[in-house]
Amino acid sequence: MEEKKKRSPKQIAALICVVILVSMYIVTLVVACLDFSGSGRLFAACLVASIGLPILLWIYIWLYGKVKDRRNNAEDGRLED
Repeated sequence: MEEKKKRSPKQIAALICVVILVSMYIVTLVVACLDFSGSGRLFAACLVASIGLPILLWIYIWLYGKVKDRRNNAEDGRLED
């Protein structure tokens, strides 16, 4: 039997970000091929999200590490900044 690996919150957040980005690209491609009105705005939003989502993910992972480290230090009886 294989043991199931427990996914960390960092991995889950990264996976969600990848799914959002890929689905956004697919929707943008379909809208551009079908020539809907507003496809230019959707493309611009896709470009902004392609930069913004990874940055927001990095901030989330960074803050998660800080909060987790602070919690571990408090449990150990150490208070560090």
